Amino acid sequence: MQKSTWMTSCLRAAAQRQQWAIRPTAPRRSLQDVAITRTGKPIIRVQGGRSSAGGHTVTVFGATGFLGRYIVSRLARVGCTVIVPFRDEMGKRHLKLTGDLGKVVFMEYDLRNTPSLEESVRHSDCVYNLVGRDYPTKNFDYEDVHVEGAERIAEAVAKYDVDRFIHVSSFNADKASPSAFFRSKARGEDVVRRIFPETTIVRPAPMFGFEDRLLHRLAGVTNLLTSNHLRQRFWPVHVIDVGEALELMLHDDSTAAETFELYGPKNYRMADIAALVDQEIHKHRRHINLPKRILKPIAAALNAAIYWPIMSPDEVEREFLDQTVDQAAKTFADLGIEPADVAGLTFHYLQAYRSSAYYDLPPATEREKREEKKYLHVLDDQ
Repeated sequence: MQKSTWMTSCLRAAAQRQQWAIRPTAPRRSLQDVAITRTGKPIIRVQGGRSSAGGHTVTVFGATGFLGRYIVSRLARVGCTVIVPFRDEMGKRHLKLTGDLGKVVFMEYDLRNTPSLEESVRHSDCVYNLVGRDYPTKNFDYEDVHVEGAERIAEAVAKYDVDRFIHVSSFNADKASPSAFFRSKARGEDVVRRIFPETTIVRPAPMFGFEDRLLHRLAGVTNLLTSNHLRQRFWPVHVIDVGEALELMLHDDSTAAETFELYGPKNYRMADIAALVDQEIHKHRRHINLPKRILKPIAAALNAAIYWPIMSPDEVEREFLDQTVDQAAKTFADLGIEPADVAGLTFHYLQAYRSSAYYDLPPATEREKREEKKYLHVLDDQ
């Protein structure tokens, strides 16, 4: 009888140990996982992936644009809850896949509707403003987007005392610039800093990537008319590097109230970039140069008559403005990022513009070019 009782106790103990072994246990939290924000709000910062629980709640205005998809992807894949205000139902669908179920939340908004802006930021501890317009339209001009729109977003951020506000401006932002685009960007910076002094201002150089308007514009057949012989100088920057910098600013509170100039490692003329593009696609894109006094009226007529972006008078004006860098602003080096050079990435982004005869041909190295010149080809002698 005692042996039977002892066996029963052993079996119960073994079953209990097995039950505890297969029972899922919640991850243990420590004080290092809890961060206190500027306003005293505790946030659990996790090191997991896209299915992680905890982390920041971030609103990204302009997420459906070129830069927006990269910052949304970086935030969602580390477990942040990303709120994406949108206008076009079809333009935001690709962002749903960047995060786990429930991590990417879409909210319809209007830049002129203040309640919709406030509803988009009221639960967030960080807000990114990436809203911008390269060309004016009949519904929104530069002032509507870069000044008045930024002002409404900053007022919503200040009303709900959001911990961080990161405002993406533009290189060459200057209130005395001959370009209306750059003047409006500078006024937008002043407005958001006046309303929310802790605003982090980011001025990226012309960006290149899969959806850019730099490499793809030079590679396309429609980029025919120019006005400055492609002599504009700037430091092209990789959009992935800019997205990484924006993510780091979220986790580094020392970047609040700072201004960042984000630009690439090498200065190019537009003609140099065009030569890289022609070399990569194995085609020569011709450009017809017209004087500015002639091209600007043509651009104004095209911009008014055609609803898709072609060319605007202000874009013609910007061809004559080289990029200038504010030496007092912080750069990639202050974030520990080494930016990539455009010359090493053109093959990756322009391969689709090649014909089938050269599609899989890797870019030739300088040594291969020198070796090829040593031989006489049959076609060269005809």
